[in-house]
Amino acid sequence: MTTIQSQLEIQALRYLSRREYSRLELEKKLATKLQGASQETLSTVLDNLEQCGHLSPQRVVEQVIQTRRPKFGCQRITHELKEKGIAEHLIEDALVELKATEFDSACDVWQKKFSQPPCNMKERGKQIRFLMNRGFSSDVIHRVLSRDYEEML
Repeated sequence: MTTIQSQLEIQALRYLSRREYSRLELEKKLATKLQGASQETLSTVLDNLEQCGHLSPQRVVEQVIQTRRPKFGCQRITHELKEKGIAEHLIEDALVELKATEFDSACDVWQKKFSQPPCNMKERGKQIRFLMNRGFSSDVIHRVLSRDYEEML
């Protein structure tokens, strides 16, 4: 192992000790540290980390879901996973779990922010936009806003 390769590996392990990174994220972070190393060297380091189990896309998915689920909907989480370069099959597997709990999450987010049903169309639009910006589907938003207020208490 060359010194540049070992330096890259040490830096990668430092990053991974703080939080989970996808291969794409880690590659971008380490690319700034290349300083004379080739792309091939970087790929070798990332391959070694994956083989050793230090770099895992499944753990990245789990971490994103765990941290984002209380505040965001499926669409927003899916978008974030795609930006991180996570494989489609892992995202689809995660969507099954996310969709099962999306309505409850939307109710919790709505309850924390508004706690009252909209009293006019302007307020309704505000609540819809808020939930849409959080990544909830229009179907879920409609179900949340059409519930009776007493049901939410």
